[in-house]
Amino acid sequence: MFNSNSLEFTNDFSLMACLIKEDYSKYSHPPPRPHTGVYLSGRLVFTLIIFLFLALLLLVLNVVQVNSLGKVTYIGDSLDNRPVVLVYAQKLYTGYLDHVLAVFNRIGYLRVESAGQRWDVLWSHDYPFAVDELDERLKQLEPHQKVNHFPGSGFITNKASLAVSHFPFHPLAFEIPKDKKKFLKEVAKNPQKIWVEKSNMHRGIHIKKPQDINLDSSSRDTFVEEFISNPYLIDKRKCDLGIYTVLTSINPLRVYVYEDEILIRCCIQDYHPLDVTNEKQYVVGDEYTQPWELDSLRYKWKRGKFSRKQMLFTHLTENGKDADKVWLDIKNAIKEVYSKKEVDMIAASQLYRTSRNFFEMVRFDFILDENAGVWLMEVNMSPNLSSGSHIDNAVLYEQVIFNLFGLVGVANKLGHGTRLSAAKEREMQVTDMDIMTSFDACATRECRNSCSQEICELCHPCLTEDQKVTLKLARLEHVNRGGFRRVVPPPMSQSEARVAKSSNDVNGSNRFMWIWFRRMCLRDPTWCH
Repeated sequence: MFNSNSLEFTNDFSLMACLIKEDYSKYSHPPPRPHTGVYLSGRLVFTLIIFLFLALLLLVLNVVQVNSLGKVTYIGDSLDNRPVVLVYAQKLYTGYLDHVLAVFNRIGYLRVESAGQRWDVLWSHDYPFAVDELDERLKQLEPHQKVNHFPGSGFITNKASLAVSHFPFHPLAFEIPKDKKKFLKEVAKNPQKIWVEKSNMHRGIHIKKPQDINLDSSSRDTFVEEFISNPYLIDKRKCDLGIYTVLTSINPLRVYVYEDEILIRCCIQDYHPLDVTNEKQYVVGDEYTQPWELDSLRYKWKRGKFSRKQMLFTHLTENGKDADKVWLDIKNAIKEVYSKKEVDMIAASQLYRTSRNFFEMVRFDFILDENAGVWLMEVNMSPNLSSGSHIDNAVLYEQVIFNLFGLVGVANKLGHGTRLSAAKEREMQVTDMDIMTSFDACATRECRNSCSQEICELCHPCLTEDQKVTLKLARLEHVNRGGFRRVVPPPMSQSEARVAKSSNDVNGSNRFMWIWFRRMCLRDPTWCH
């Protein structure tokens, strides 16, 4: 029984139910009030019951929430062990990083968008070192933090810089207006050549006659480049090949390419007869033809379940080309680009505590000529990983991203971020014993007494702490590389490793890295090519 000065409720629920169901329509006036309290209508009583039920439900929910506070995740909460990714990108809502975010989510990362919050990985779509709010923080990185760009990576991804580096696998190019005289001399010498005008400031290429090119341009980003006029065609279409490449270390240099798959994009119109005013015949834009849409490749993809890479290799072989040589030439080109630009990138990284915090995935774009010759067109920083226009690319992008995260240690298979890794957990992944190679040599009296001989320099007493860290990172990359394979230092077969000698023109850290990989190959054939 509930009593108050104004209300009196009965605790008899059967009576209350009867009151609620009673039909009062027969009354012309409200029923008389009892002398002992206020008489309430059935509708009001029902409303009060619902209100009390909701209040009780909210109370229960509050109790559950209070009891589970230790399980609720908050960024910055000391009880939260999950790793955190800081995503720095413009117009993120448009979805161009959806696959990147999806993979981060699947491997257990929380996401923040403020540089002031705690984070373990920075994924920046743009070059982060020119952003004031990021640059100072990047100079104070903790050992566990990772950033998806390298300082100075523009030396590789800058179109003009790459074009005028005079690589033998890059079309002949001239910087304008600096090389105006050299260009005109080449035009006079080879009038049959076709030229395109390019710039860092825009995408695409435009075939132009030499007299139509502005050779007095004041822009330092403008250059002219020879047009490869005899491309390898698949069902009359010109195609380009995208090779996903990852830089994991400079000084020593370590570079990997994604071996399992490549991106193939073909023009939406036939190449012949060529109309230089129709770019759809020779330029691969946002709109392109997927390789399996071509008759020669459709069965291989739809029924044979060939990968893009295997479709291309099979087509090359069927047309009398050496597919293995094409792949080797592509990897050698990538290796040469990084080797030539390494010094510039080392210099750029001097502003930061260490270069070990950085990794970078780019996409090298190649075309083949009719003789299966390899030509590098450009290197894309922050390559497109959006399948908005080509949904069939979704799996490719997510596989590349997932394998990348394993390679660089972003997905470390622990139940928490690397910032919380204890010494025992680090040893669980790789120990000093795991990086040892020449056991017989290291057991000799010579190596026990001195580190001066080359055969002894990788023995444990001869290694510095910094060298041990370098070798442990290299081992973890090898173990977790997934579909990626190393191109720098160059892999070798075990028979090649037995007779190989390090080159004198390789600097100290790269020579050290090369020797270690060679000896790991001799120790274990799974480390060989």
